[in-house]
Amino acid sequence: MTVTSMSFIFLLIFLHSLSPMHSLPLAPALYVFGDSMFDSGNNNILPTIAKADYLPYGVNFVKGVTGRFTNGRTVADFIAEFLGLPYAPPCVSIMSLSTPLTGLNYASGSSGILPETGDRFGKCLNLNEQIDLFKRTVRSELPRHFKSPEELSEHLSKSIFIISVGSNDYINNYLQPNTYNTSIRYPPQPFAQLLVDSLGQRFERLYNLGARKIVMFEIGPIGCIPSITRQHKHNGQCVEDTNQIVSFFNQRLPALLKYLTSTLQGSTFVLAQANFLGYDAIINPPIYGLEDSTNPCCITWANGTSGCIPLLTPCPNAYKHFFWDAYHLTEAAYSLIATRCINDTSICTPFNIKELVQL
Repeated sequence: MTVTSMSFIFLLIFLHSLSPMHSLPLAPALYVFGDSMFDSGNNNILPTIAKADYLPYGVNFVKGVTGRFTNGRTVADFIAEFLGLPYAPPCVSIMSLSTPLTGLNYASGSSGILPETGDRFGKCLNLNEQIDLFKRTVRSELPRHFKSPEELSEHLSKSIFIISVGSNDYINNYLQPNTYNTSIRYPPQPFAQLLVDSLGQRFERLYNLGARKIVMFEIGPIGCIPSITRQHKHNGQCVEDTNQIVSFFNQRLPALLKYLTSTLQGSTFVLAQANFLGYDAIINPPIYGLEDSTNPCCITWANGTSGCIPLLTPCPNAYKHFFWDAYHLTEAAYSLIATRCINDTSICTPFNIKELVQL
């Protein structure tokens, strides 16, 4: 072998070592819980009509159609990229395969905090059932990869847990009086307290299973989503009465997360204040590089108030749209939320994700 060829080989090795794909991740794993905002394909296998396993969903995603309820990446995907981890695979689809050490996605479209939320669409995994699956992961699958319980505990304590849940408890439950009687039984503020109390119990379960760094996303401004704005009379761009109802839940989150952080030893609960950011992007889209914050990008059922119609060509400039279908956001909108949560303590508080991984 000549000196020139050896030098070339050493140069390739050096450049290879600089690749971010081979740098150490910032956290050992990312565990994802919630609803269709984060679902990466769990609903593909569940007996439900709440699915996104067809085009145009995934039209801009590198892996194509996966069951993500958007055109590309979700907030969870952007956070995984920042952490230097693979996208968390859907838990349900790998039950018979080897459990990855880099995290799993338990999120399920149409699910909520309350067990009955979403059941009119078929079977989904409510938050408690998602934690049941995580319990199986922790108790039965992960131990075989670690030499001791202490090593497993350290793995979990340094991992990042992200949760986006609660929207469907309003969209598919409280705001559906012909299907559910929750709005009859509970005024808005007691209902919000019911959700927050239930959520606190779920968080304690996660803590007892080893979670320590937990990021909870607020419910977004659902009074602005096309499925609401196109079916209710309103002044302005959003149905503000609906936004007000949801605000009672978001207003109670900070106290819950502070309480849990102070009482559950070694825990850090982060509040992702995504509601105002989303609302501002909807009301002032040019500030965020967007042009359309009113209409779905894909062609949906029921005149823009439902999911994408299969195989129809969506708008050509999804990166300029806030909404992908009548409920979900585009990759561009998710990128905005994730980037702010990673870097900005005014959105993710008291620590952004960049700071959270260093704790």
